Amino acid sequence: MSDRQLKGIGVSPGIGVGAAIVVRWTMPEVPHRVVPRSQVEKEVRRLRAAVRDVKRFLQAMKAKAEDRAGVDEARIFDAQILMLEDKEFLAGVANLIRENLLAAEKAYEFKALEVRDMWAATGSPRLKDRLADLSGVAVRVIEHLMHRGSDELWEAISQPTVVVAKELSPGLTVQLDREHVVGLVSEEGTRTSHAAILAHSIGIPAVFGVAGAIERIEPGTMVVMDGTRGTVLLQPTPHEIAEAQARELRRRELALQLEEVMDQPSVTTDGVRIVLRGNVDLPDEIKPAQDHRAEGVGLLRTEFLITGHTELPTEDEQAEYFRRVAEAFRGHPVVVRTYDLGGDKLPAPFRAPSEVNPQLGWRAIRVCLDRPDIFRTQVRAALRAAQHGDVWLMIPLVTRLDELDRTRALVAEQAAQLAREGIAAATSLPVGVMVETPAAAVMADRLAAEADFLSVGTNDLTQYTLVVDRGNARLADRFTPHDPSVLRLLKIVADAARQAGKPASVCGEMASEPLSAFLLIGLGYVTLSVAPPALPLVKWTVRQVSAARARVAAEQALAARTAADVLDLLRLALAEAVDLKLLDPDGRLPAGRRAASLNV
Repeated sequence: MSDRQLKGIGVSPGIGVGAAIVVRWTMPEVPHRVVPRSQVEKEVRRLRAAVRDVKRFLQAMKAKAEDRAGVDEARIFDAQILMLEDKEFLAGVANLIRENLLAAEKAYEFKALEVRDMWAATGSPRLKDRLADLSGVAVRVIEHLMHRGSDELWEAISQPTVVVAKELSPGLTVQLDREHVVGLVSEEGTRTSHAAILAHSIGIPAVFGVAGAIERIEPGTMVVMDGTRGTVLLQPTPHEIAEAQARELRRRELALQLEEVMDQPSVTTDGVRIVLRGNVDLPDEIKPAQDHRAEGVGLLRTEFLITGHTELPTEDEQAEYFRRVAEAFRGHPVVVRTYDLGGDKLPAPFRAPSEVNPQLGWRAIRVCLDRPDIFRTQVRAALRAAQHGDVWLMIPLVTRLDELDRTRALVAEQAAQLAREGIAAATSLPVGVMVETPAAAVMADRLAAEADFLSVGTNDLTQYTLVVDRGNARLADRFTPHDPSVLRLLKIVADAARQAGKPASVCGEMASEPLSAFLLIGLGYVTLSVAPPALPLVKWTVRQVSAARARVAAEQALAARTAADVLDLLRLALAEAVDLKLLDPDGRLPAGRRAASLNV
C-alpha cells in the first residue's frame, strides 16, 4: 500500500474522505514593470492603499475566526496585521519603487522574497512556522495591486472535498466551509503553524508536512486523510473507507471520554495520585497546557529564545517570559531547563568550531558553564521570575557532580548580586538534574542526595544507552525506550530519588504515551511531564489503571529479554483495564509520537 499512502504530520485529528482539489496558493507571476519617475509617488500611494485594504480584509478574517474558532485563535490575524504594517518592510518597498522605478507589485514581491529567504535560512522552527503568514500577506497585497482575487475557488466547492496545497495560510483556512471541506493536506507546515492551530479549532482534520503532495495527488483523486495518524491514502477501496470510518467513530468515542476526565483528578483506581505537568517548547504551547489542566510545567525549553536570532536575549526578555509562564501556572512548579545548546543546535551567537561528533561534544550544561557570561543572564532572569511563581532550574546532560556544584554556586552568587543591586528576586532556586546519560543514571544516588529534584529525559537517555542516533532512519527499529537496559536505568533513578526523599519525574517523550505512562507508574514515578495534546489521554489512562497492577507489569518488563517482549507484556497488562481499540484500531497502543498526535 506504500505506493498509495503518503506520510506527514497529523496536526488536527479526524478522518476526511473526499475528492481532492489542488490549490496552488503561491506568489502570482509578477511582470517586471518600471514606471516613469513622474509616476513614482503614485506607485507609493498605490502601495499604501493596498496595505489599508488588505488590513481591512484581515480584520474581517479575524472577526470570522472569532466566530468560528474563538477569541484566542483569532489573535493569529494580529500577527499578520503586524507583518502587513511593518514600517521597516514598507520603507524597503518604497525605496525600491523610488530608486529602481519599479511598479509597486514588483517592488513588494522583491522585498517579500528577500525576507522569506532570510527567515528560511535561519533554520528557526518558529520563523519557519511564520513563513505561511508572510506568504499569505504578500499574496494578498500583490494580488490587490494587480487587481486580482483568489476567493472564487471556495464558492465552487459543493461536495466532500479534501484541499491539497503547497502551503496553507490562516486566511485561507478560516474561509473554508466545514460542511464541504472535510480535510486539509499541505506540503508545508507543522503542529504549531497558525493554519494548523485554526484547523484544529475549527474542527477540520489536517495533515501537514506531506512531501510531494502536489505532485502525487491529481485533482479529483479520491483520498482518505487521517489527521490523527498523519497519513493520506490515495484511491481507497470501499473496505479501506469503511475501516477509516470505523476508526473515526472510535476516536470520537474516546474524545468524549477525554472531555469527561478533563477536570477530574489524576488518580489510579487504587488511589495513587499521579501529577501530570506539561512540556512547553514555545509560547504557543502555554495555553494548550493550561486548557488541558497541566499541573505546572515539567520542562520549559528555552532554546527558542536564542536559536535563529543574531543577538542573545536580554535578562529582561527572559525574566518576562519566565514570569509569564509562572503566572500562568500559579500554585504549580515551572521547571526551566537551562539552554540545551550544542550538538546540532549551536546558534549564531555561539562561535564554535565544528566537531566530529557533536552529540558527544560541547553542548548543554558544558556550554553554559564554559560561557558564564551567557549563563549568568539566564540564571538572573529565573531568580527574578521566581518572585512571581514557583520557578525551578534544571540542568541538562549532567555527567559529573561538579556540574551541579558549579551551577548551585552560580545561582547563589547571582542571588547575592541581585540583592546588592536592589533588584527584586528570589534568594534561591530549587536546582535539579536532568538525567539523560547513563553516567547520571548510575550516579543517581549521589545526584539525588545533592540535587533538589531529578527529571529523566528519556530521548537522550535512550540514545546514549543504546548508542543509537535517534535521527538515523536506518536504526529507527533499534531506538526504543522500552529496551530492558533503559528500563533498568529508569528504575535505578526512581529508587534513588525515593530513598533520598527527593521528587523524580519523567519529562521525555516516553511520558506522553499511554503504554509507557503505565510502565513508568509501575517503575515508581508519580510525576510525568507530557506534551500538551497528550495530557487528556494520559490522564484518562491513569484513571483506568491500578498502580499495583502497573508495578507487577514493570517487574515483568525488567526481567524481559527484548523491547518487543516488554511491549507485548505491557499491552497484555493494560488490556485488562483499557479497551485498546479505543486507542488504536489495530489493538496496539501507539508508539513514538502517535499517542500525542491523537490531539483530542
